[in-house]
Amino acid sequence: MTRPNQAQPPAPPSSAIVIIVDDDAGIRTSLDSLFRSVGLETRLFGSPAELLGSSLPDRPGCIVLDVRLPGVSGLDLQGQLVRQGISYPIIFMTGHGDIPMSVRAMKAGAVDFLSKPFRDQDMLDAVTAALERDALHRAEAATKDDIRAQYETLTAREREVMGHVTAGLMNKQVAALIGLSEITVKIHRGNVMRKMGVRSLADLVRKAEALGVSQTRRSTDQT
Repeated sequence: MTRPNQAQPPAPPSSAIVIIVDDDAGIRTSLDSLFRSVGLETRLFGSPAELLGSSLPDRPGCIVLDVRLPGVSGLDLQGQLVRQGISYPIIFMTGHGDIPMSVRAMKAGAVDFLSKPFRDQDMLDAVTAALERDALHRAEAATKDDIRAQYETLTAREREVMGHVTAGLMNKQVAALIGLSEITVKIHRGNVMRKMGVRSLADLVRKAEALGVSQTRRSTDQT
Protein backbone atom coordinates (compact mmCIF):
# COMPACT_ATOMS: atom_id res chain seq x y z
CA MET A 1 0.00 0.00 0.00
CA THR A 2 1.11 3.55 -0.61
CA ARG A 3 0.38 6.32 1.84
CA PRO A 4 -0.33 9.91 0.71
CA ASN A 5 1.11 12.64 2.87
CA GLN A 6 -2.21 13.62 4.43
CA ALA A 7 -5.01 11.23 3.62
CA GLN A 8 -8.41 12.57 4.64
CA PRO A 9 -10.20 9.66 6.29
CA PRO A 10 -13.92 9.47 5.52
CA ALA A 11 -16.39 9.24 8.37
CA PRO A 12 -17.40 5.59 8.79
CA PRO A 13 -20.84 4.53 10.03
CA SER A 14 -21.02 4.11 13.80
CA SER A 15 -20.23 0.62 15.15
CA ALA A 16 -19.17 -0.62 11.71
CA ILE A 17 -16.75 -3.50 11.33
CA VAL A 18 -14.26 -4.35 8.58
CA ILE A 19 -13.43 -8.03 8.08
CA ILE A 20 -10.01 -8.61 6.54
CA VAL A 21 -9.19 -11.91 4.83
CA ASP A 22 -5.62 -12.31 3.53
CA ASP A 23 -3.01 -15.02 3.97
CA ASP A 24 -0.27 -12.36 4.15
CA ALA A 25 0.15 -11.38 7.81
CA GLY A 26 1.87 -8.15 6.81
CA ILE A 27 -1.11 -7.05 4.71
CA ARG A 28 -3.53 -7.96 7.50
CA THR A 29 -1.54 -5.94 10.03
CA SER A 30 -1.21 -2.94 7.70
CA LEU A 31 -4.94 -2.88 6.91
CA ASP A 32 -5.81 -3.38 10.57
CA SER A 33 -3.73 -0.32 11.46
CA LEU A 34 -5.28 1.73 8.64
CA PHE A 35 -8.87 0.99 9.56
CA ARG A 36 -8.35 1.40 13.28
CA SER A 37 -6.77 4.80 12.63
CA VAL A 38 -10.19 6.03 11.46
CA GLY A 39 -12.10 4.41 14.29
CA LEU A 40 -13.20 1.18 12.63
CA GLU A 41 -13.28 -2.15 14.41
CA THR A 42 -11.65 -5.02 12.53
CA ARG A 43 -11.63 -8.81 12.42
CA LEU A 44 -8.61 -10.52 10.87
CA PHE A 45 -8.60 -13.91 9.13
CA GLY A 46 -5.74 -15.68 7.40
CA SER A 47 -7.89 -18.08 5.38
CA PRO A 48 -11.45 -18.67 4.14
CA ALA A 49 -11.81 -21.57 6.59
CA GLU A 50 -11.13 -19.25 9.53
CA LEU A 51 -13.79 -16.83 8.33
CA LEU A 52 -16.39 -19.51 7.60
CA GLY A 53 -15.81 -21.07 11.01
CA SER A 54 -16.33 -17.83 12.89
CA SER A 55 -19.42 -16.06 14.22
CA LEU A 56 -19.82 -12.69 12.51
CA PRO A 57 -21.54 -9.76 14.24
CA ASP A 58 -24.97 -8.64 13.07
CA ARG A 59 -24.16 -5.00 12.34
CA PRO A 60 -22.99 -2.87 9.41
CA GLY A 61 -19.74 -4.12 7.96
CA CYS A 62 -17.82 -5.17 4.87
CA ILE A 63 -15.20 -7.72 3.87
CA VAL A 64 -11.81 -6.80 2.41
CA LEU A 65 -10.78 -9.98 0.64
CA ASP A 66 -7.64 -11.10 -1.19
CA VAL A 67 -8.73 -12.72 -4.44
CA ARG A 68 -5.84 -15.19 -4.48
CA LEU A 69 -5.83 -17.33 -1.36
CA PRO A 70 -4.43 -20.83 -0.81
CA GLY A 71 -7.08 -23.51 -1.24
CA VAL A 72 -10.39 -21.71 -1.72
CA SER A 73 -9.96 -18.56 -3.81
CA GLY A 74 -11.48 -15.24 -2.84
CA LEU A 75 -14.00 -15.56 -5.65
CA ASP A 76 -15.01 -19.05 -4.46
CA LEU A 77 -15.32 -17.74 -0.91
CA GLN A 78 -17.58 -14.98 -2.20
CA GLY A 79 -19.92 -17.64 -3.59
CA GLN A 80 -19.88 -19.63 -0.35
CA LEU A 81 -20.78 -16.54 1.67
CA VAL A 82 -23.73 -15.84 -0.62
CA ARG A 83 -24.97 -19.41 -0.24
CA GLN A 84 -24.73 -19.11 3.54
CA GLY A 85 -26.73 -15.89 3.50
CA ILE A 86 -23.80 -13.71 4.55
CA SER A 87 -24.39 -10.50 2.63
CA TYR A 88 -21.57 -8.21 3.70
CA PRO A 89 -20.36 -6.08 0.76
CA ILE A 90 -16.98 -7.30 -0.51
CA ILE A 91 -13.96 -5.34 -1.66
CA PHE A 92 -11.47 -7.50 -3.53
CA MET A 93 -7.75 -6.80 -3.62
CA THR A 94 -5.19 -8.53 -5.78
CA GLY A 95 -1.74 -8.19 -7.19
CA HIS A 96 -2.59 -10.30 -10.22
CA GLY A 97 -6.05 -9.14 -11.20
CA ASP A 98 -7.34 -9.23 -14.74
CA ILE A 99 -10.48 -7.97 -16.46
CA PRO A 100 -12.42 -11.29 -16.51
CA MET A 101 -11.71 -11.77 -12.81
CA SER A 102 -12.92 -8.30 -11.88
CA VAL A 103 -16.03 -8.68 -14.06
CA ARG A 104 -16.87 -11.98 -12.35
CA ALA A 105 -16.37 -10.41 -8.93
CA MET A 106 -18.57 -7.42 -9.73
CA LYS A 107 -21.33 -9.57 -11.21
CA ALA A 108 -21.32 -11.61 -8.01
CA GLY A 109 -21.86 -8.46 -5.95
CA ALA A 110 -18.42 -7.07 -5.14
CA VAL A 111 -18.47 -3.31 -4.56
CA ASP A 112 -14.87 -2.66 -5.62
CA PHE A 113 -11.74 -4.33 -6.95
CA LEU A 114 -8.39 -2.80 -5.95
CA SER A 115 -5.07 -3.83 -7.42
CA LYS A 116 -2.02 -3.95 -5.14
CA PRO A 117 -0.32 -1.68 -4.40
CA PHE A 118 -3.22 0.68 -3.70
CA ARG A 119 -3.35 4.03 -1.95
CA ASP A 120 -4.69 4.08 1.58
CA GLN A 121 -7.20 6.73 0.55
CA ASP A 122 -8.55 4.52 -2.23
CA MET A 123 -9.08 1.69 0.25
CA LEU A 124 -10.71 4.02 2.79
CA ASP A 125 -13.03 5.39 0.12
CA ALA A 126 -13.98 1.89 -1.02
CA VAL A 127 -14.62 0.71 2.54
CA THR A 128 -16.69 3.77 3.38
CA ALA A 129 -18.86 3.23 0.30
CA ALA A 130 -19.28 -0.45 1.22
CA LEU A 131 -20.23 0.34 4.82
CA GLU A 132 -22.75 2.95 3.72
CA ARG A 133 -24.25 0.45 1.29
CA ASP A 134 -24.56 -2.20 3.99
CA ALA A 135 -26.05 0.25 6.50
CA LEU A 136 -28.64 1.32 3.91
CA HIS A 137 -29.47 -2.29 3.08
CA ARG A 138 -29.96 -3.09 6.75
CA ALA A 139 -32.14 -0.01 7.28
CA GLU A 140 -34.32 -0.96 4.31
CA ALA A 141 -34.62 -4.53 5.59
CA ALA A 142 -35.60 -3.29 9.05
CA THR A 143 -38.23 -0.99 7.54
CA LYS A 144 -39.66 -3.86 5.52
CA ASP A 145 -39.77 -6.01 8.66
CA ASP A 146 -41.75 -3.27 10.42
CA ILE A 147 -44.20 -3.06 7.51
CA ARG A 148 -44.55 -6.84 7.49
CA ALA A 149 -45.34 -6.78 11.23
CA GLN A 150 -48.06 -4.19 10.63
CA TYR A 151 -49.49 -6.25 7.78
CA GLU A 152 -49.64 -9.33 10.01
CA THR A 153 -52.11 -7.48 12.28
CA LEU A 154 -54.69 -7.24 9.47
CA THR A 155 -57.55 -9.70 9.19
CA ALA A 156 -57.92 -11.74 6.02
CA ARG A 157 -60.71 -9.44 4.82
CA GLU A 158 -58.68 -6.32 5.58
CA ARG A 159 -55.79 -7.71 3.56
CA GLU A 160 -58.15 -8.40 0.68
CA VAL A 161 -59.52 -4.86 0.81
CA MET A 162 -56.00 -3.43 1.04
CA GLY A 163 -54.94 -5.37 -2.06
CA HIS A 164 -57.82 -4.04 -4.13
CA VAL A 165 -57.63 -0.47 -2.84
CA THR A 166 -53.90 -0.22 -3.49
CA ALA A 167 -54.50 -1.58 -7.00
CA GLY A 168 -56.57 1.54 -7.67
CA LEU A 169 -60.13 0.39 -7.11
CA MET A 170 -62.70 2.69 -5.52
CA ASN A 171 -64.66 1.59 -2.45
CA LYS A 172 -67.74 1.01 -4.61
CA GLN A 173 -65.78 -1.22 -6.97
CA VAL A 174 -64.23 -3.21 -4.13
CA ALA A 175 -67.66 -3.70 -2.58
CA ALA A 176 -69.07 -5.07 -5.84
CA LEU A 177 -66.04 -7.29 -6.37
CA ILE A 178 -66.02 -9.03 -3.00
CA GLY A 179 -69.73 -8.90 -2.19
CA LEU A 180 -69.83 -6.39 0.66
CA SER A 181 -71.64 -3.13 1.20
CA GLU A 182 -69.73 0.04 0.42
CA ILE A 183 -69.94 1.19 4.05
CA THR A 184 -68.40 -2.11 5.20
CA VAL A 185 -65.56 -1.65 2.75
CA LYS A 186 -65.02 1.87 4.11
CA ILE A 187 -64.79 0.46 7.63
CA HIS A 188 -62.26 -2.18 6.55
CA ARG A 189 -60.28 0.46 4.66
CA GLY A 190 -60.18 2.68 7.75
CA ASN A 191 -58.94 -0.22 9.84
CA VAL A 192 -56.26 -0.93 7.26
CA MET A 193 -55.04 2.67 7.26
CA ARG A 194 -54.89 2.72 11.07
CA LYS A 195 -53.14 -0.63 11.47
CA MET A 196 -50.65 0.11 8.69
CA GLY A 197 -49.84 3.47 10.26
CA VAL A 198 -50.59 5.60 7.20
CA ARG A 199 -52.69 8.69 6.57
CA SER A 200 -52.84 8.69 2.79
CA LEU A 201 -53.54 6.18 0.04
CA ALA A 202 -50.15 7.01 -1.49
CA ASP A 203 -48.38 5.90 1.69
CA LEU A 204 -50.46 2.72 1.79
CA VAL A 205 -49.59 1.98 -1.83
CA ARG A 206 -45.87 2.37 -1.06
CA LYS A 207 -46.13 -0.10 1.81
CA ALA A 208 -48.14 -2.53 -0.32
CA GLU A 209 -45.49 -2.34 -3.04
CA ALA A 210 -42.75 -3.00 -0.48
CA LEU A 211 -44.59 -6.18 0.52
CA GLY A 212 -45.76 -7.11 -2.97
CA VAL A 213 -49.37 -7.45 -1.86
CA SER A 214 -51.21 -5.28 -4.40
CA GLN A 215 -53.92 -7.05 -6.39
CA THR A 216 -53.99 -6.92 -10.16
CA ARG A 217 -56.73 -4.49 -11.07
CA ARG A 218 -59.77 -6.24 -12.47
CA SER A 219 -62.65 -4.89 -14.49
CA THR A 220 -65.71 -3.90 -12.42
CA ASP A 221 -68.93 -1.99 -13.00
CA GLN A 222 -68.28 1.73 -12.95
CA THR A 223 -71.83 2.55 -11.77
